[in-house]
Amino acid sequence: MCISQLMLLQVFFLMVPEGVWLQPSSPSGAAPTPSDVGPASPGGTLQSSEGSETPWPVPGISTVGPTVVTPSAPENGTVDLFPALPVCVCDLTPGTCDINCCCDRDCYLLHPRTVFSFCLPGSVRSSSWMCVDNSLIFRSNSPFPSRVFMDSGGVRQFCVLVNNSRLNYFQKLQKINATNFQALATEFGGESFTSTFQTQSPPPFYRAGDPILTYFPKWSVISLLRQPAGVGAGGLCAESNPAGFLESKSTTCARFFKNLANSCTLDPALNAASYYNFTVLKVPRGMTDLQNTKVPVTLVSQAGSPLLSGNICQNVVSQVIYEIETNGTFGIQKVSVSFGQTNLTVEPDTSLQQHFLIRFRAFQQSTAASLTGPRSGNPGYIVGKPLLALTGDKSHSMTLLQSQGDGICSVKKHEVQFGVNAISGCKLRPKKVDCSHLQQEIYQTLHGKTSPEHVAIFGNADPAQKREWTRILSRNCSVSAMHCTSCCVIPVSLEIQVLWAYTGLQSNPQAHVSGARFLYQCQSIKDSQQVAEVALTTVVTFVDITQKPEPPRGQPRIDWKLPFDFFFPLKIAFSRGVDSQKGSASLILILSLLVLGVLKLETK
Repeated sequence: MCISQLMLLQVFFLMVPEGVWLQPSSPSGAAPTPSDVGPASPGGTLQSSEGSETPWPVPGISTVGPTVVTPSAPENGTVDLFPALPVCVCDLTPGTCDINCCCDRDCYLLHPRTVFSFCLPGSVRSSSWMCVDNSLIFRSNSPFPSRVFMDSGGVRQFCVLVNNSRLNYFQKLQKINATNFQALATEFGGESFTSTFQTQSPPPFYRAGDPILTYFPKWSVISLLRQPAGVGAGGLCAESNPAGFLESKSTTCARFFKNLANSCTLDPALNAASYYNFTVLKVPRGMTDLQNTKVPVTLVSQAGSPLLSGNICQNVVSQVIYEIETNGTFGIQKVSVSFGQTNLTVEPDTSLQQHFLIRFRAFQQSTAASLTGPRSGNPGYIVGKPLLALTGDKSHSMTLLQSQGDGICSVKKHEVQFGVNAISGCKLRPKKVDCSHLQQEIYQTLHGKTSPEHVAIFGNADPAQKREWTRILSRNCSVSAMHCTSCCVIPVSLEIQVLWAYTGLQSNPQAHVSGARFLYQCQSIKDSQQVAEVALTTVVTFVDITQKPEPPRGQPRIDWKLPFDFFFPLKIAFSRGVDSQKGSASLILILSLLVLGVLKLETK
């Protein structure tokens, strides 16, 4: 009876615990193929062939050490020299063996895996393996090829190659004709480049940062409002920089001319007319209705055209200031422009530094409100915002030296940013060499025509409220300090030291300036010495003097005390109601005897 039951085993006899199932494994190109692995032996037992052949790893299982494999096909069986693949996708070189192309008939290899390190995808038939832990297998009667592999963790895996012919089916091509072409293109395709560009419409209004559209009626061309900016080490002007809507900012750049005599009247960058010979569109959608959405650019003051008079190029644009008034989603309402002009001497390699400023303000805003500069914080300073200074009754930003492309000191200055240490320098070519005029010119170059007198305590300081400003400590260079009676003492460096601290709640601290001072480094020169150039330097340093308060005291600690009765916890643990209280005395007596016994043992 037992023998007849054993004969019913046809596929597997597995000693598998409850809950353990076969795990499928998808092979890679390195896994065995049906042509490489033959059926199991008639007896169905696994045979060891350690060291006889190199096993092929299954994906996720690395072959380590000797493995147990099933025997290959019988020797008398017919062997196909080439894998039965209808299409060899990696055979790209006719008449030549393509490396790692296991289906290339030009390689004439019986077993390509013994020569190639791996088989390219598509050069072998896809296969499907089912693997379990080898310790669970007692005997295999599977008609499919099987092998035992060693994974990376040293665990042997028993794998069976499943005959899944669906992996090697080819997808049939669809027939395309004029009837179904559009339907398939719509179902599976995406948006084309041309259709997206043609259907895109301009937005109804400007958003912050959007480029501002302009219209040139002379050429009927729509363009953008440009704000040239400096690029590279020399700060050369880049004309393509667009101005952003609601982004008030200032840029500086340099221009160099090899032949200023020709560029004086021909270069549009030097002509003021090129900065207002257009109109501005109120909103981007104005491109569809140019007649009703154009805003002209008005001149605040007349600016002459460039004129070459002898060796001087006159009326050259050195500064451009745009004032743009906006009204929310109704767009731009008014645009005005003003210029700064200068004269240039015609000489080889002449340079010009230009400044461009664009300011936005609300439409119909009062003049007094528009003259008030932006805050640097409300109330506390924000790191990176300008450090506010006060000269007389006028509030402005504290500045540092700025150089042109050739290193000469520029009229334009760098703003001092709160909390940002910085250093800058340039070369000054004095116009007069006598001591008093030289000192005055250097002082004006270092900190402006008039030296700042106060610095704002908070970022929202009002110029009319003097208590919101603190005086800047300063001391100029003196001859007595240099111990030289026939010398001219000039400043060559200015260091701006700012002491600041946080104040207010620790959850929302506000930065404020506690004090500031100007420190000059001086140099003495002989009165008779001719000074052609003076190297100047400005430095700003911020020192945090915040004194953090002591941390708050914690909650009062609870002083835990034990009850006076030492055996109280034991009595509670062993209590079982009123009846248990009668036996509490005996329990205490027993515990006392135990303690006495322990003490006697220790004394012995």
